[in-house]
Amino acid sequence: MNKAVILARGLGTRMRRSDEAARVDSSQSAVADTGVKAMIPIGRPFLDYILSSLADAGYRDVCLVIGPEHQVVRDYYTEKAPPRRTRVAFAVQEEPRGTADAVLAAEEFAAGEDFLVINSDNLYPVPALSALRGIGGQGTVLFEREALLRKSNIPAERIRSFAVCVIADGYLQSIFEKPDESALRETASKSLVSMNCWRFSSEIFPACREVPLSVRGELELPRAVELSIAQRGARFRVIASDEGVLDLSTRGDIASVSERLQGQVIQP
Repeated sequence: MNKAVILARGLGTRMRRSDEAARVDSSQSAVADTGVKAMIPIGRPFLDYILSSLADAGYRDVCLVIGPEHQVVRDYYTEKAPPRRTRVAFAVQEEPRGTADAVLAAEEFAAGEDFLVINSDNLYPVPALSALRGIGGQGTVLFEREALLRKSNIPAERIRSFAVCVIADGYLQSIFEKPDESALRETASKSLVSMNCWRFSSEIFPACREVPLSVRGELELPRAVELSIAQRGARFRVIASDEGVLDLSTRGDIASVSERLQGQVIQP
């Protein structure tokens, strides 16, 4: 498997919000105002770090799911700074209808092959990305909550809101997307959370089409995964990671991400 899909269509509303405490320079602020988090410059666009990590992990064909208004992303990677180690394609999600709908936008790119799906505002560890290439079927990397607290730039209160998972015999059983206290207690002993790092086959696309709207009015990928498990007998092998993930969700994250990536040499 050498295909990866990066979900970069989101509205970026949290990034657009003014934060007086956020330490950002003028170029970072200008991009943050657009909501296109993946293009925020950390020396170079944050997305370049993601592409470099994917290349390090062995992925060569990458699809960026963007909106029709994101011409700046297309221009950058086709004209201004085409990557050297990855081939970048584009899929357009016409409306921001949720992550399951974003995955559907990449169906033509997948062309029946297995593919990785990750967020555009997270920098995942290369070993985790590599591990998904080697499992020989659908799967996900789940991250140890305590490791995220120690090794990431993510505040504890945000980590508490991440989806928690129920696992049996090494396979995913169910997902609590926005866990309440009961869900947190039920999964406390395992302490593994999802950060939207998946390996899918073409089996995911029917579930993405059939998933109902969530209470937030979105077509959500975790619900599509659960639908695929419950109604189609899909199995998702779980890889547990004790490494950190960098998160660039809000303006307040820019300074900590910049600090951790300072001086890092990359090659997309």
